[in-house]
Amino acid sequence: MNIENYYTLQDGALNVSREQASAFAKFVAGDFNPIHDIDAKKFCVPGDLLFAVSVAHFGVSQHMRFDFESMVNEKTMITMPARTVRQAGLIDQNEKSIMSIDCSGENTTDKAFVSNLIEKYVQFSGKTFPDILMDLMKRKDVMINPARPLIIYRNMAVHIDAFPSGDLTLEFAGASLAAEGKKGSVQLEFDLHVDGKQIGHGTKSMVIAGLRPYDAAAADKIVADYNQTKAAGLAASQS
Repeated sequence: MNIENYYTLQDGALNVSREQASAFAKFVAGDFNPIHDIDAKKFCVPGDLLFAVSVAHFGVSQHMRFDFESMVNEKTMITMPARTVRQAGLIDQNEKSIMSIDCSGENTTDKAFVSNLIEKYVQFSGKTFPDILMDLMKRKDVMINPARPLIIYRNMAVHIDAFPSGDLTLEFAGASLAAEGKKGSVQLEFDLHVDGKQIGHGTKSMVIAGLRPYDAAAADKIVADYNQTKAAGLAASQS
C-alpha cells in the first residue's frame, strides 16, 4: 500500500478528497460505513487514514497514542508537525485540533515494518463494525439505534517491545463495553506478533450513543443491510 495515494499536498498542507478517503475506507480498511461514501451528505475522512498518514510521517515508536478530536472532511487542510516532535497535534486551517499524538521510546522508520503495521491495524479496525461490535452489544443486551447509529472513534494506543523483521500479524485479544444509560464506552484489545512471537499490544477505544435494549430482528437487519452495501460496493469496484 502506498499511503501517498490517499492524500494530496497543497501549499505544505495535507488534504484528503472524498474519492481518496472513500477508496481507503473501502479497499484498504474494508470499512463500508456510509459516512465515508463519496456522495455522503455528512462526509467524514476515516480516522484510520489520519492514523496511517501520521505513522507514515513520524515512523513507529514503542509507545504511541492517538486521540481523535474533531471530524475531517474534503475541505479540511491539515498541517503536519515536524517529524522530530514526540508530542504533537494535527491542526486544520482554522488552527482547530484534529488529532493529538503522543510518542515515546525508540522509533523506527523501517518501511516494511511501518507499512505492515499500518495495513494490519487498519484492516483490523475496519472490522470493528459490524463483526466485533454487534456481537459485543448482543452479549451486553444493548444495541445502537438503527435509524441513527452513532459510533465515535475516540483513541487508539499501541505499545511495542521491539521492531524485528519478519511476518507481522495482528490478533484480536478481546473487547469490553461499559453501558451507562444511552451511552457506552467500548475498548478493543489486540496483540502484535512477528513470526509468531508477541512483540506488542494495543487498544482501540470508541464511544457509542443512542443505546437501546437489544432487538434480535433489528440487529440482524443492521448486519444484513451493511453486508449488502459492502457486497454491492465490492462488485461495483470489479466491474
